[in-house]
Amino acid sequence: MADSLVRTRSVARPHFADRLTSRRGAWAALVLAVVVMGVLFGFLGGVDAPERSGQAPVGSESTQVSELLEEFPGADRRSAIVVATREGGGELSASDLEGLRPVGEAAGAGEPVVSADGRAAVLSAPITVGADNAETAAAIEALRTAIAAQAPDGIRLEVTGGPAFGADMASAFDGADVTLLLVTIGIVALLLIITYRSPVLWLVPLIVVALADGLAARVTAAAGALWGLEFDAGIISVLVFGAGTNYALLLISRYREELQATDDDRAALSRAWRRTVPAVVASNVTVVLALLALVFATIPMTRGLGIPAAIGLLIAVVAVLFVLPPFLAVCGRRLFWPFIPRPGGARGQGRMWRTVASRVAKRPLTSLLAGLALLAVMATGLFGTSVGLDQIEKFRVQSASAAGLETLSAHFPAGEAQPIYVVADTVAADEVVTVVGEVEGVVRAHPAGTTEDGSLTRIAVTSAFSPGTERSLDQITELREAVHPIPGADAVVGGAVATELDAVEGSERDLLLVAPLVLVVSFLVLLALLRSLVAPVLLLLVNLTSAVAAIGAGAWLSRVLFDQQALDLQVPILAFLFLVALGIDYTIFLVHRARADAARLGTRAGMVEAVAHTGNVITSAGIVLAAVFAALGVLPLVTLGQLGLIVGVGVVVDTLVVRTVIVPAIFSLVGDRIWWPGRRQNLGG
Repeated sequence: MADSLVRTRSVARPHFADRLTSRRGAWAALVLAVVVMGVLFGFLGGVDAPERSGQAPVGSESTQVSELLEEFPGADRRSAIVVATREGGGELSASDLEGLRPVGEAAGAGEPVVSADGRAAVLSAPITVGADNAETAAAIEALRTAIAAQAPDGIRLEVTGGPAFGADMASAFDGADVTLLLVTIGIVALLLIITYRSPVLWLVPLIVVALADGLAARVTAAAGALWGLEFDAGIISVLVFGAGTNYALLLISRYREELQATDDDRAALSRAWRRTVPAVVASNVTVVLALLALVFATIPMTRGLGIPAAIGLLIAVVAVLFVLPPFLAVCGRRLFWPFIPRPGGARGQGRMWRTVASRVAKRPLTSLLAGLALLAVMATGLFGTSVGLDQIEKFRVQSASAAGLETLSAHFPAGEAQPIYVVADTVAADEVVTVVGEVEGVVRAHPAGTTEDGSLTRIAVTSAFSPGTERSLDQITELREAVHPIPGADAVVGGAVATELDAVEGSERDLLLVAPLVLVVSFLVLLALLRSLVAPVLLLLVNLTSAVAAIGAGAWLSRVLFDQQALDLQVPILAFLFLVALGIDYTIFLVHRARADAARLGTRAGMVEAVAHTGNVITSAGIVLAAVFAALGVLPLVTLGQLGLIVGVGVVVDTLVVRTVIVPAIFSLVGDRIWWPGRRQNLGG
């Protein structure tokens, strides 16, 4: 009687998924999606996100100095360094130096300063910096064009210095986001074709995810402009494509499975939607909340990534859950041609994964120890890993400013290109200059202007150490320790190297703050999804171990394959966040299925069944995500290449080792106690 009432109520009140995939509902949903996207695309088309520039924490000493320097006359004027050397080496002759006069006039510079070895000369060329690096890049390009027209025969001219580095970084990204998008689309398309073995099916998820990415780019740019957030749009695009494709793979895989049990295409899609939504939503919520933890970071570019990335992933999940299903419903079963799933055609499906899972279940302890041993070996890559790249190391391909800095450092004090600035009360400026000059490695220190009211003095300091090196960072600490105690000076130390030091310290604090928040968020989502205490704790420990192992392996590969001896500042925190949050995705996909199967078969057999049914889709999703992150390597910054390498390695290991060996081994060893305090017979709710 009760079953009859339930069936009657189900017929009278169709599930939302039934409406979404019905003949009329699917077309209505598609029309609504097109209208909404069209309006948003048009309304947000001209919005640009703020320029990426913030490196040091807000309120840090270097940031204070940057703000104080704005009060000095000519704050919008900075010096680029023109370095002149002979093409074949050798000393500059008197005629060479005379030939540099037109160069100096074109650059608006004074007399050239010759190095002690006589092999190089520099001219200080004042330029007006723009509101962002893109505008500064135009000024630097104009300077390079002007001096090239006046270059004497046999003399090589290179432009370097702080403004030139910022300009080259902006120029390096010209067209890079488009390249990244095209490479990402190409990778996803290729892998979807291989996965589905269909000339048509791959287009549907790709179109949906590509539209979601386009919309996310506009919405996140608007959010960035509204809230003043600095972020890398390339990372968000990779997240949207990677996560969106993963959600689509999971849904379509379940749809294919349901098609093998019924002749009704729409009923199969509706059931697939209902059975997929909990895992997809839980996965999305985990990553979104983990990304929102970045709002507590102190580094502007790290903090600025959280909200836009969360918005991008929310758009991706909405597109996959509410646009992809009606698209599939309209196309029907024939979309899978030539391998169209039919009822009774599931025989042998997942045979390889079932075999692997069965072997793991028979020898769980051996399998677990082997998997953990592999992760331990990978983690050893952390030994000898340092964090922090100097200016030259940050570019994957050497920039003109980096080449100029190398030339400058070979003939002049290495810190000539990026002076350190000390701002102090004018009444104590002379004493500050004296104290600064006594710090080891300071070549010279001299007053370089006062504010209009005369209350503050800017002191320029030239260091003997190359900017960004460990010794130059230590020197900033020594300078601060030297000038802070001077009575009445209120002296603060800033400049590019000081900004780098503050960024290092800020990144360390951010990692110690954000990492625990990401783990707490992941634990709470697993707790809510699995209704167990034991499983979330064990799964999170495995995920944490896997993340640490991936960072170690990625750091080692960077050193061995690419001769990158250190990781960039943002890499550890972003890699940890993505590895934990995205790694939890595959845990959720697997364990959510295992929980349902355990209610019928028991925990050990249920896990074997879950691996058999999800092995193909999790592997496909992992390979897609790893390949999409690897696409970051096409961008010019080492930071993004390192991030893509580490996350790519981590996702592959998560897919092939953690979800296939370690997690099934743990479930086989612990058995039904894994669901404590819940009971196995209540798992299917």
